[in-house]
Amino acid sequence: MNATFWSRVAQRSPQILQRQILRRSILAVVAIALLCLGTVSSPQPAQAYPFWAQQNYASPREATGRIVCANCHLAAKPAEIEVPQAVLPDTVFKAVVKIPYDTSVQQVLGNGEKGPLNVGAVLMLPDGFKIAPEDRIPEEMKEEVGPSYLFQPYSETQDNIVLVGPLPGEQYQEIVFPVLSPNPAADRNAHFGKYSVHLGANRGRGQVYPTGEKSNNAVFNASATGTISEIAKSDDGGYQITIQPKDGDAVVETVLPGPELIVAEGADVVAGEALTSNPNVGGFGQKDAEIVLQSSGRIKGLIAFMAAITLSQILLV
Repeated sequence: MNATFWSRVAQRSPQILQRQILRRSILAVVAIALLCLGTVSSPQPAQAYPFWAQQNYASPREATGRIVCANCHLAAKPAEIEVPQAVLPDTVFKAVVKIPYDTSVQQVLGNGEKGPLNVGAVLMLPDGFKIAPEDRIPEEMKEEVGPSYLFQPYSETQDNIVLVGPLPGEQYQEIVFPVLSPNPAADRNAHFGKYSVHLGANRGRGQVYPTGEKSNNAVFNASATGTISEIAKSDDGGYQITIQPKDGDAVVETVLPGPELIVAEGADVVAGEALTSNPNVGGFGQKDAEIVLQSSGRIKGLIAFMAAITLSQILLV
């Protein structure tokens, strides 16, 4: 599919490509503006994901292979996934997602206070695979899976892409997804063979909102070069930092409650220099895996073939 796409792109004229890029950019701006009207007035950062990804992206995986959660969760952290090497059609198996982190650390909450980390994940299963209905999940697996309401499809038409979170990180560093494999005999779109599975998992809050604004779980930097003439405490617990350039008007930097200041009045700063420490203790990670949808008939044929070869060797001796 990627080769076909890029061959088509190469055949198009630069003018057509420019118009398409402009059209898509306008659509993206409109979508973000609509989202701002509904959410920016009273943001709830800890509960934001995965809502923003669903609202802004038709697919959580970009053409480059990057999961879009990385656009807001900037720090890189490990993520793990365990799936069987092969599964049979129309069977339920476990996809185990692990989101490790140090449970002794606490993150900055939206109000500037400290609290425990949340976790969340997006699991991109192959087409035809989906979360198993509750009546298909074996009893011994239900205890590992937990409540079925934890899982939700990315969209009404993409039940193979599964979201979970935010969840309390101390309880859900390991999440078990009960997955139902497709049956090629009943589904024309399914076929036997190797499939790819993509995981994106985060712990803690993001550093950037989809609108481009920083959350209070990020480093705040000076936007101008000059001398800090005043640091005033805000009513919400943040700071108003006034930077006086050598030439020009003073610049006031707003620091949200949470990060700790690392500058003082009278200090000289340059544009881009950090004014606060980095409060982020979380991060985002990706992991890919492969799974084979195996035909029972092929397994039986392989066993029969191996038995025939073994018998032939014995008879030759």
